[in-house]
Amino acid sequence: MLFSLDDTPQDAPFPEARFAETEPNGLLAIGGDLGITRLLQAYRKGIFPWFNDDQPILWWSPDPRMVLYTDRMKHPRSLRKVLRNGGFDVSFNAAFEAVIDACAAPRPDQQGTWIVPEMRTAYLALHEAGYARSVEVWRDDELVGGLYGVMLGRIFFGESMFTRCANASKVALSCLCRWLREHEAPLIDCQVHSHHLASLGASEIPRAEFNHLLDRHIDGLAAPPAWPEGRFPAGTRGGVEADHE
Repeated sequence: MLFSLDDTPQDAPFPEARFAETEPNGLLAIGGDLGITRLLQAYRKGIFPWFNDDQPILWWSPDPRMVLYTDRMKHPRSLRKVLRNGGFDVSFNAAFEAVIDACAAPRPDQQGTWIVPEMRTAYLALHEAGYARSVEVWRDDELVGGLYGVMLGRIFFGESMFTRCANASKVALSCLCRWLREHEAPLIDCQVHSHHLASLGASEIPRAEFNHLLDRHIDGLAAPPAWPEGRFPAGTRGGVEADHE
């Protein structure tokens, strides 16, 4: 059953995810807007927007759900070596706009981008409100990789990542996992299956289990604690050697 959100207020409850279509997997609702209130309501219920520039706003809650538990990320030997001495520095939330623009840039294996101007504007607003956050990877003063997403409570909802040199996006993900573990945040939402994320330890779980985790680890819609300031070597956190086993 496909629901229309047109002519509904931003704070109107979303339909229950169990009503989502099975084909295409997870399509639940259409229309509405990308205002902060509606987006937070959606994420709180495990629903996210995803559409192309020739489509209306589409809202999804797929079953199963791809997730990465923050204590289960795989660190192959090559990545551990890069983290120790790859010459990367990492920052948190220092260049959000640059990260989202890099994620939206054309890629050789894709036609177009789902980060259309309307989405870009919406997530910049979420960033200003303290919910959308980024991780940046630098080599010298050049931004070479990163990721962004939305954080509510102790759940990080990943949206997109990019890399301009080998392993840079993996470095961003590894450092994000470490920070989340330090703050007792168990999960990164990866939305749908990808072989790349599966190779790094992500796995699929039933939608009902995912929504139960949201209920457990999100307390209302409060913004999470501030992220660390400044840059630090990718293999350390505050001068303490990181655990990448």
